Amino acid sequence: MQESTAVTIARAHINAWSHQDWEKTRELVAPNVHVVATSTQSMLPGGEASGIDNYMERLIKTVQFIEPGSVQVISAIGDERNALVLETLRIGLGPGGTMVTLARASLYLLDESKKIIEERDEFCVLSH
Repeated sequence: MQESTAVTIARAHINAWSHQDWEKTRELVAPNVHVVATSTQSMLPGGEASGIDNYMERLIKTVQFIEPGSVQVISAIGDERNALVLETLRIGLGPGGTMVTLARASLYLLDESKKIIEERDEFCVLSH
């Protein structure tokens, strides 16, 4: 099955930031991007950011705690403007940076220029 436009862009975005390719990451995101991150687990702080500079700053700070090569896309579905991606990754959390497996469900919306304009992330720690 051929992937949709939004899924292709979402996967490219995940691949870019997970390999710390900040130029490619920025290229895939709209200047006025808006992101919201939430979790039902208190150990995972939620947050919100608007604008590409705020978005990139938060992403760069977070990615430094992710184990290189650990991001794995489990499933992805979408259409021309929307994508929903489920992935897992290993990340250091807490004062000691204990490595845990984290599940991330990300919903992306593309603008008319095929750039990510909205991102909604839901997180859940699967193992401690």
